[in-house]
Amino acid sequence: MLQKLMPRSDHFFDDFDAQCAVTVEGARLLHSLLSDYRDVASRVQALKELEHKGDSVTHVAFTRLHKEFITPFDRTQIHSLLSRIDDVLDFTNAAASRLHFYEIPSSLPEATELARLLVLSTEKVQEVVSKLRLIKQPEQILTGCKDIKRLETQADEALRAGMGRLFKSGADHLTVIKWKEIYDLLETATDRCLDVADVIEGVVLEHS
Repeated sequence: MLQKLMPRSDHFFDDFDAQCAVTVEGARLLHSLLSDYRDVASRVQALKELEHKGDSVTHVAFTRLHKEFITPFDRTQIHSLLSRIDDVLDFTNAAASRLHFYEIPSSLPEATELARLLVLSTEKVQEVVSKLRLIKQPEQILTGCKDIKRLETQADEALRAGMGRLFKSGADHLTVIKWKEIYDLLETATDRCLDVADVIEGVVLEHS
């Protein structure tokens, strides 16, 4: 059913794919930094530049949305999808910037685990979004959305474990506050991946 509604232009799908590609790259950069914690300033700057690139891709897509008369599915859903994907990279960059601004001296295992789950989530988002171009097997998309939800649940658990360990560590209050904010930003990034999945589920269930 959805295939019949699709215009021939693939521009919006190209935008989605470009957004997802830069988002995955950003998540991988953050995970790499937390896994091998050195050259923080330069690597955080690289992620910041990548986030600017993502903003440019998103701007082009929003401009297209305002100009195009025919869209592949509901404009509100397209807007939500573009916004949520953009949010993932924004929160990823925000977490990285805190590492630099707060002069965090070393990484923590739970932060690295959250970043790992974020990488997996963004890769799964990329996979699911790519299937929107030709929805011949909607069940594959819905399965992918369930995988994203599972990863988000794991991120919640990693956050709780990280906060529990942090509070028991005897670290000073300022250090606890800094890491709590970083943890929250990482977990929020995975939440936005879940939001992407929710939007995609709505598109598939409405049109398939």
